[in-house]
Amino acid sequence: MTADDIAKSFVEARRAARALPDFPGVVPAKLAESYAIQDKAIALYDRPIIGWKIGRVAPDKQAEHNTERLCGPIFAPTLKHYAGEALTLPVYEGGFAAVEAEYVFRVDHDADPDKTSYTEEEALRLIDAVFAGVEMAGSPLATINALGPTVVASDFGNNFGLILSTQLGEFDSDSTEATLSPQALAAYTATTEVDGKVVGDGGLFAMPGGPLQAIAWLAGFLAARGRPLLKGQYISSGATSGIHDIKPGSAAAVRFSGPGTHTAEVRLKTVKLTETSEELG
Repeated sequence: MTADDIAKSFVEARRAARALPDFPGVVPAKLAESYAIQDKAIALYDRPIIGWKIGRVAPDKQAEHNTERLCGPIFAPTLKHYAGEALTLPVYEGGFAAVEAEYVFRVDHDADPDKTSYTEEEALRLIDAVFAGVEMAGSPLATINALGPTVVASDFGNNFGLILSTQLGEFDSDSTEATLSPQALAAYTATTEVDGKVVGDGGLFAMPGGPLQAIAWLAGFLAARGRPLLKGQYISSGATSGIHDIKPGSAAAVRFSGPGTHTAEVRLKTVKLTETSEELG
C-alpha cells in the first residue's frame, strides 16, 4: 500500500461512513510520512479547510518523533455553530468517536507563508478572538489512538468536526496590549459530562505549554508544509478535560467558565453516521 492507497482508503471509508478493521497498510514510522498521507487525503477529500486541530503526542512518543504536538484539518461541512439547543451529531459505529472540550482561537489575518518560526507573542498577534468549543474526534479506524501519533496524523488528526459556541474574549493583534491577556486565559475552565456523569475537567492550560505555545508551533509548522494559517480560520487548541469516547446514542455536555460572566455550555446527542450525513459533505 502506497501513501496514495492509504489516503484513498481513509477517504473512501469516511465518505461511505464505513469502519475500517485495521490500518490500511504499513503503519508509518515517521510523522513526515503521516503528513504526506494527510496531504494526499486532503486533496482527495476536496473540501474547504476552515481550521486546524492541535493534538498532543503521548509523552513516551515525543522523543521518538521530536515533537509534542500533531495537527489535522477541520473541514467546512463539519463546522457547527451552537445556538443553545442540543445538537444531534452523527458518529462512527464501529470506528472511533470522542468529545473534547476545547478553546478555539480565530485567526485575525493571513500568516506570512515564509515565516516558519513564531514566539508566543507573535502567536498572540495572529489571533483576534477565543471561543468555547468542542472538537468531535472521529475516524473510521477504532484503534486510531492506540496505534499512535503516526496513525492519528495520517487520518486528518482524528478530527471529525468542530462545534463553535460563545465568544469568550477578543484580542487586538495590532497592539502589544491585548484586550484579553494570556494571564487572564488561565482563569478559564471546562467540565465534560457523558451520559450524565462528569468524565473530565481542566483548564485552558491543561495542555503543556499553554495555547499560545501550541498556536506558535502550528503557525510555523503549517507554513513549512505550504499551508499557512489564513484569516478567519479556527484553531482548536487542544483537549482541556481529556478525550472522552462516545458512541451512537450517547449524550454529552461541556460547560465552560471564565472571568466575570464568561460562561458557555454545549449539549449534544449522537446518532449513527450514515452515507447521507451532511458532515460527510
